[in-house]
Amino acid sequence: MVPQRVGPHRIVIEGWTDCGPDGGGPGGAPDLTTSEPVLLWVDRERALVGAWYELFPRSFGGFKDVEARASEVAAMGFDVLYLPPIHPIGMTARKGPDNALVAGPDDPGSPWAIGSHEGGHLSIHPDLGTVDDFVHLVEEVKASGMEVALDYALQCSPDHPWVAEHPEWFHHRPDGTIACAENPPKIYQDIFPLNFWPPTERDRVAMWDACKGILEYWISLGVRIFRVDNPHTKPIPFWEWVIAEVQKAHPDVLFLAEAFTRPKVMARLAEAGFSQSYTYFTWRTEQHGEEGLWAYLDELAHGPASDYMRPNFWPNTPDILSGPLRNGPPSAFALRLVLAATMSPSYGVYSGYELCENEPASDQNEEYLHSEKYEIKHRDYGRPDSLAPLMTRLNDVRRRHPALLRLRCIRFHPTTNPQVIAYSKQSDDQQDAVLTVVNLDPQRPQEASIGLDLGALGLPVDRPYRVFDELSGEGFEWVGSDPFVRLDPLVRVAHVFDLRKQGDAG
Repeated sequence: MVPQRVGPHRIVIEGWTDCGPDGGGPGGAPDLTTSEPVLLWVDRERALVGAWYELFPRSFGGFKDVEARASEVAAMGFDVLYLPPIHPIGMTARKGPDNALVAGPDDPGSPWAIGSHEGGHLSIHPDLGTVDDFVHLVEEVKASGMEVALDYALQCSPDHPWVAEHPEWFHHRPDGTIACAENPPKIYQDIFPLNFWPPTERDRVAMWDACKGILEYWISLGVRIFRVDNPHTKPIPFWEWVIAEVQKAHPDVLFLAEAFTRPKVMARLAEAGFSQSYTYFTWRTEQHGEEGLWAYLDELAHGPASDYMRPNFWPNTPDILSGPLRNGPPSAFALRLVLAATMSPSYGVYSGYELCENEPASDQNEEYLHSEKYEIKHRDYGRPDSLAPLMTRLNDVRRRHPALLRLRCIRFHPTTNPQVIAYSKQSDDQQDAVLTVVNLDPQRPQEASIGLDLGALGLPVDRPYRVFDELSGEGFEWVGSDPFVRLDPLVRVAHVFDLRKQGDAG
């Protein structure tokens, strides 16, 4: 077979079949059969690797003020600045603070209730700035070494222009009124979902083209990454069509699926063309068991969908405050951050994570109390207790260690304490090897011996060896295959050992 590169992201492999008694080959034999070209899609590296940071531009006063924060985010080593919807927000059924059904005159509403008399998905909320301001932000972010990811939410507020212009694009109740979005027990009175199978084929074509036009517009302004809101509530054929159409013209465009849904549906979305997917990492807090981190990472790295479903680990989102983060201490945020950043090539955090915002809406509700989805938040990012230094360090470690930027090479090591988890990654050439050890208990010191396969890790079996902790800068001398570690969450929650660097014994 002869591979030929076609453009920056496509590979065509052409082969031939020897069908005749005299052999044959690429010499013109009459019985030579040439196969149809096999088209393989090759995404750019950001589809696999990246550190994401999410923020709401309105909490900073608009695009111009976001630029200052973006430079700080870039300095922390993040690769992608993700913005929730930046469009006009409807007034009808606008939500108030904490998802209240009645909003006050100054309440900003949810950015996902897209559309008003000021425009829809092709418009910018006037409080955020102009199109020129947005383009300038995109360019400044790019100059800092990052890129902007924009939310792609295919839904409308009751005030969206499409509601009046194309009522046939929406679901209707028996009484003829348009139905709002529901995800029991949640009801979104301020949002109308689109009906992707409207009454006629002409309507469907028009609506799908309009949805593609949204992407094309923001691509024209410099956006190359889209975080897609609830893609599992839209038909798979739409995603198969629109992603292929967009990437045909713009092969560098990537799509992140925000689909916290059934595993088979998440895998099907990946098959349809999504570049990455959110995962169940947020809820995987134990080491062992069917829903533990061992089993889940094995599924992601080696399971049936591992060839095409790329994970993106998020410890939190604006919708989700889960596990040990709920009313948790800073150590809970630190340990989950280390796990996300060292387990998955792609990970992300929602703004405020570094400040350990930990108040849940209630004991039953995993959302945040005083959620930024419904109000503007002002934060002191310069607080001395911020986890920003840890974020910076982890992102620097990720960039210097190619082993951390791959998933399939992850290997777990047994420990004598289920509260201490240990796993390693090695680069393909074995020149880079990292061992991460994390205390899963944010409240108490934990200690354990780790079972290492020294030969597999490239470590000597017949003499002492040194390991270097990338987080603390300390070197440790170990002997044998069962080194001992102790992690006090008030001091440190994890070690990230470089197994190839010789550090000073400490």
